[in-house]
Amino acid sequence: QVQLVESGGGSVPAGGSLRLSCAASGYTYTRNCMGWFRQAPGKEREGVAAFYTGGGSTYYADSVKGRFTISQDNTKNTVYLQMNSLQPEDTAMYYCAADPGRCGWWWATYDYKYWGQGTQVTVSS
Repeated sequence: QVQLVESGGGSVPAGGSLRLSCAASGYTYTRNCMGWFRQAPGKEREGVAAFYTGGGSTYYADSVKGRFTISQDNTKNTVYLQMNSLQPEDTAMYYCAADPGRCGWWWATYDYKYWGQGTQVTVSS
């Protein structure tokens, strides 16, 4: 059974940083797309970043380019999202997602088969 468990959320002031972690278990695919999404109250879930484990390609939403970095630790089956220069508009529940194969429509929720439960990020002004 595949499980994705997020951690690392919290409350920070504007300009602060957080590193989110997504630990995967029961996942046997070696080449897959790992994504981070977020959903603010009253808004749709949106893609933030993705990482293709087969080759290391990364993808980012325009709103986070230059501030967020997605990476992977193969030995720990963990994907990270380093978030710097956080702003109040980054406040949301952040979700980890995974899907076998390449990152096609990486920003689309329907492109992912597995999801974590989420971790809350709150940025105060």
